[in-house]
Amino acid sequence: MIVPHYNDLNSLDLCLEALSAQTVAGDDVEIVVADNGSPQGKAAVQSVIAGRARLVVVEMRGAGPARNGGVAASRGATLAFTDCDCRPDAAWLAEGLCALKAADFVGGRMDVLIDDPQRPTAEEAFELEFAFDNEAYVKQDGFTVTANLFCSRAMFDAVGGFKVGVPEDKEWCLRARSMGFRIGYAPRAIVGHPARRNWSELSSKWRRLSSEAFNLALQRPAGRLRWLLKTCALPISAVAHTPRVLGSSQLKTLDAKAGALVILYRLRIWRFMRGLQLVFAEGRG
Repeated sequence: MIVPHYNDLNSLDLCLEALSAQTVAGDDVEIVVADNGSPQGKAAVQSVIAGRARLVVVEMRGAGPARNGGVAASRGATLAFTDCDCRPDAAWLAEGLCALKAADFVGGRMDVLIDDPQRPTAEEAFELEFAFDNEAYVKQDGFTVTANLFCSRAMFDAVGGFKVGVPEDKEWCLRARSMGFRIGYAPRAIVGHPARRNWSELSSKWRRLSSEAFNLALQRPAGRLRWLLKTCALPISAVAHTPRVLGSSQLKTLDAKAGALVILYRLRIWRFMRGLQLVFAEGRG
């Protein structure tokens, strides 16, 4: 199990607690924490790990290089990836390994975690409805998030490591599929991921995702034009997704639905402006 980490010791502790409680156990199961140079220092990270995992320090910044470093330090024939801020279900590893019998690489189910399900913030309500739809990612788009990914070491070696500056999960999975590897979905391999609680956290997430997606778009034919067209459609897409929020079974109250709608429109307009900014800034460069 490969866990990249940077500057989030409390979450790492909870993640390792969940990984240590997996139903699959034994000498063949290992947990590798790939620390990306956390400011607290190696000793502090080692103290939190407290014997539950092996620590490797990866100097090159980025979750992709951290994962690559974790793979290089690991010994197993099968790789299971999650993130330090995630909470894998106790049966996560067992279910993911089982699903690999029918596919070359596998993505599992992602659940969005919120602090108070009865009173979510507007940002939490938005993420509850829209974030981490990994079933759709796998079945419709052909990729899985790296917070819930299983593959063999042999396949990983054939595909190569995760890249920097692009959506590493999507780019890696599409690269794997272009080589003929088959992706599958494991609905019972469940990982929980905390929702972004406020606008600062949510906009920071989308600033990174937008930049990475733009870099990936530029690698494709007519990528700049496609990016511009997709960007211009973002405000309209908010209107198209309004019925989804109003009819959501995830959002239990009118306040939650109203909050999610506010963030839906605010974020799509923000992404529209950010998308144009990336085009023009890159063009000047």
